[in-house]
Amino acid sequence: MGTSYASLDQRLRAFIDEQPVFFVATAPLSGDGHVNLSPKGRSGTLAVLDEHTVAYLDFGGSHAETIAHLRENSRITLMWCAFTGPPKVLRVHGRGTPVFRDDPRFTDLIARFGDADAPALRAIIVVAAERISDSCGFAVPFMDYREERDLHARHFARKTDEEFAAYCEKKEHIATSIDDLPGLPLPLPPRG
Repeated sequence: MGTSYASLDQRLRAFIDEQPVFFVATAPLSGDGHVNLSPKGRSGTLAVLDEHTVAYLDFGGSHAETIAHLRENSRITLMWCAFTGPPKVLRVHGRGTPVFRDDPRFTDLIARFGDADAPALRAIIVVAAERISDSCGFAVPFMDYREERDLHARHFARKTDEEFAAYCEKKEHIATSIDDLPGLPLPLPPRG
């Protein structure tokens, strides 16, 4: 049976911290628009800011569908699955806000992520939880975690911030989503 929670208490925070991957889902308002579902897994790139707020780092390298959907309607769901230990699926349904590099809140927020800050960072996605719930996860398979993939970090570490900004300018579906919604504001502001 699933349970709803009033807040992200210490037990739920510990569960979130133990999971090496989480998933992000968003959708446009249009019924014929594309639902987006993305895996996220770089260590340290997610932070529980308080009992009702979660944030994660948004890196370049793919489209900007999540940003576009959040700019249009702010709806977002984050999901964690237990691949080891007792079965559990945890979801945070809420309202997300992309905090871009030139936003005055960016500097204080990025400090919450310590060493996870890295090249190709486009934004910080801040999620205000409206519903927190879990479900059994009985059908989620056991899987063994081996190690972090470092390909993304190594690839973008070879680019200067100016080169990354140029990359964003040229890449399809960054400034505009696949459904023609405004995506990442360009030109990408420099890191402060």
